[in-house]
Amino acid sequence: MKSTLFAASLLLASGAHAQEVEMTPTAETAQPAEEAAVEAAAALTIDSPIADLMADERAKAVVDANVPGVELHPAYDQIKGMSFKEVQPFSGGAITDEMIAAIASGLAELS
Repeated sequence: MKSTLFAASLLLASGAHAQEVEMTPTAETAQPAEEAAVEAAAALTIDSPIADLMADERAKAVVDANVPGVELHPAYDQIKGMSFKEVQPFSGGAITDEMIAAIASGLAELS
């Protein structure tokens, strides 16, 4: 920040004028919202934090189909930063290998 302010003050002191540059998205940088959502969902895996899965509408549907009500669990605030694979050993058998596999498979299908 300081270097930016310093450079700007040098330009002003030297009498140079800043040229305005209009930043408009190009075909290469513009990305439709749907495409961005697909990419975000593709980045979500069984190793993603539970909160990240629940924040994505499509990933949430996958989780809810396999572990209904996870957001309503009394320990949700404690586990939301963990992945389902990390939570499984502490679940007392409530999160099974089959559930983990089903969530992983569902998330993979989102991409």
